[in-house]
Amino acid sequence: MLPALVALALQASFWWEGGSFGRVLGTGLVVWGVLLPLLLITSRSFGVTLTPAAAVVHNFRRRPIQWSDVQAIQIESLLGSRTVVIYEAGGRSTRLRAPSTGFLSWDRGFEEKFHTIGRWWLDHRGPDWTPVPPPWMLRGGPPASTGGPYAPPA
Repeated sequence: MLPALVALALQASFWWEGGSFGRVLGTGLVVWGVLLPLLLITSRSFGVTLTPAAAVVHNFRRRPIQWSDVQAIQIESLLGSRTVVIYEAGGRSTRLRAPSTGFLSWDRGFEEKFHTIGRWWLDHRGPDWTPVPPPWMLRGGPPASTGGPYAPPA
């Protein structure tokens, strides 16, 4: 979504500055004809693979997150887009690049995918899993809760 907005802004700026039609068209062809397909090809590798032992996050590199280390899975909003975030026992949070939903990329199955990830965590975290007090508990109390179904225990 961001590259598309940048492309539109770039084309509009050329047009407003009195750029010639050829320059505006040339910029558009480069951005829309080269960069957008490149983004689409590379974005197919983003997401998460659920295994019985871990959630394997695929960004620019693969990183497994053991289910026993996961403390919460929530939906968070950022600039109009909603994404799934995995919170780990050590305080690290991982925002998944997919599934996500937003203004220009609406995913009708987003809620179902979120619940699938949450169910995998609940089913595979193991009998020895115990909640770890979140880091903010040591600093005077929790932040405002969103009340998500996979929120950390209170």
